[in-house]
Amino acid sequence: MPEEAMLDDFDRAILHRVQQDARMTGEHIGADIGLSAAAVQRRLKRLRELGVIAAEVAVVDPASVGQAMNFIVGVEMERERADVLDAFRRAAKADPNVQQCYYVTGEVDFMLVVVARDMAGFEAFTRRLLLDNENIRRFTTNVVMARDKVSLVVPL
Repeated sequence: MPEEAMLDDFDRAILHRVQQDARMTGEHIGADIGLSAAAVQRRLKRLRELGVIAAEVAVVDPASVGQAMNFIVGVEMERERADVLDAFRRAAKADPNVQQCYYVTGEVDFMLVVVARDMAGFEAFTRRLLLDNENIRRFTTNVVMARDKVSLVVPL
């Protein structure tokens, strides 16, 4: 899909609302933006099929389920080869403690957002994903003191 080419003002209005609350009904959205519930549902279906809506999930507060610690981890790879990068990406995606993984430019190759129950849980994570990986030169860890904003809402 060409960037934004296929989205009209109704699509953007629908996306704005479902990003705030994915449980919002078609009737409620339609009443807000001036469309019928059926039209809203058709548009939602199309947006899902196009991949504009990538997922609809419940956002769980990590601390409320025992994952009270958050970390930002910068990872520098030993070498930048496609197979090495792809292997690390797969490992990060598969690890349950990794919430987000970004391949970046700058001082490090990857930035990870990681949750853990406690420092022992984080140490187990570092051994599992980082310390035992011979393709990692070094990593840096920042302990999150407060989660002031956590969002995946895209401005429309």
